[in-house]
Amino acid sequence: MAFGLKDCRYCGEGRFDLGDYPTSARIDKSRREEYEQLTSQNMRRVQVLQDKLYAEGREGVVILLQAMDAAGKDSTIKRVMSEVNPQGVEVHTFKQPSDEELGHDYLWRAIRCLPVRGKIALFNRSYYEDVLVVRVHQMQRGYRMPSRCVDMDDDEFFERRLKRISEFEEHLWENGYRVMKLFLNVSPEEQRLRFLERIDNPSKNWKFSEADITERAFWPKYREAYEDAIDRTATRHSPWYVIPADQKWFARWLVSEAVVDLLEEVDPHYPELPKDQREKLGQYRERLESM
Repeated sequence: MAFGLKDCRYCGEGRFDLGDYPTSARIDKSRREEYEQLTSQNMRRVQVLQDKLYAEGREGVVILLQAMDAAGKDSTIKRVMSEVNPQGVEVHTFKQPSDEELGHDYLWRAIRCLPVRGKIALFNRSYYEDVLVVRVHQMQRGYRMPSRCVDMDDDEFFERRLKRISEFEEHLWENGYRVMKLFLNVSPEEQRLRFLERIDNPSKNWKFSEADITERAFWPKYREAYEDAIDRTATRHSPWYVIPADQKWFARWLVSEAVVDLLEEVDPHYPELPKDQREKLGQYRERLESM
């Protein structure tokens, strides 16, 4: 049976193990053009659904994209959202918190980026960084916060944060938002090859950073942090999709499938004019034609 979106979805049933999810579906390279065409078809469908979502203005959509470095987040965003009306989509990139952001609670910067209902917000990384990179590097130990907030062992500290994140996403559901979370699951070997390409290809040199090499040494800790975060926060309302990312073109198709699936669940419609306004349309037409 062909690998599909259902094989990537995790809604919180049973203990999550990243080892159960492949980094590659091993699709023959000869089928690349076929999947690229399917991705384009999906994005035309997204374009129609997104236009209705924007017109209806009843539900908001938040799509989170998480991954290890070089997994293809930026290129996925560029390709998958290329045909969507930019008026209805906002892309936010979450980097290392600024001093202002560190002066607030860790969800503050995410809350500021929530879209109005009717729009889609795409988070390139997200508030999950506060239970991933913060956990791996134990950054919380240097936070300027009351002792009651940080004087505890690491497991308890991040247990609290994961619980609050899950509650936050349930809060969004109850207030007209849908949250979909995507993890681009790249293998260490494929990441190594992509880093080498950044070194060897002059047009990609700018993407390479010494920090890329440093962070690779923490791969086992990141894997553990991701497993715990996904396990503790996946629900029916805000599932995780673990996307095999070693073949970028196949990963983009799966992401496009997930976006279509979500918007079809929303099932937006263009608003209907009240009867009295519809009846006046004929009069307005006559007036315009006579001008």
